[in-house]
Amino acid sequence: MSGHDKAVVFDVGRVLFEWQLRSLFEKLISDRQELDWFLSNVVTEEWHFQHDRGVTLGEMLPARIARFPDHNLLIAAYAARFNETADVPVAGVHAIVRRLHDAGVPLYCLTNFGDELFAQFRAVHPIFDLFEDIVVSGAEKVAKPEPRIYEITERRSGRAGGDLFFTDDNPANIEAARSRGWDAHLFTDAASLEAQLTSSGFL
Repeated sequence: MSGHDKAVVFDVGRVLFEWQLRSLFEKLISDRQELDWFLSNVVTEEWHFQHDRGVTLGEMLPARIARFPDHNLLIAAYAARFNETADVPVAGVHAIVRRLHDAGVPLYCLTNFGDELFAQFRAVHPIFDLFEDIVVSGAEKVAKPEPRIYEITERRSGRAGGDLFFTDDNPANIEAARSRGWDAHLFTDAASLEAQLTSSGFL
């Protein structure tokens, strides 16, 4: 174990990287009303979340294309160009990750992310090399805020309760972490994260 007994656990989407399905599809659908309809009915966050829970793209895409055959190319683009939904780092957060890493703080990710999509995403973002381990919901087939994914993180990090500082943008995920005694903080922006890390003794 490094100089720090306590580890920092980051969520990925909307904490490390801005994530919006719209970021990809606004490039492919020029009509605003059509874009809104598509994101509300075809490639929705709810549908996408199945992949976070372990449903494979091989199951998801054909079923969706069968239901919306006129949109087959756009549905295929969801998988082929998914990286474009999250290609912008959240302002200021990567600098905090580097400061923590340079200070010898053990870093982990706990992310609701599909296994296949995460593999292609991780490959192009070297920031993930600074993390000791990344717990991916799609690989574990269980997603936040279910308790079991927090148990998996505790086991893999060798830490529990207050030895885990956690930042996530979803209140339900923070509540689940707090119920296990984690030092959990709702993410809003880099400045407030920096303040929380400072008061918890990291920075």
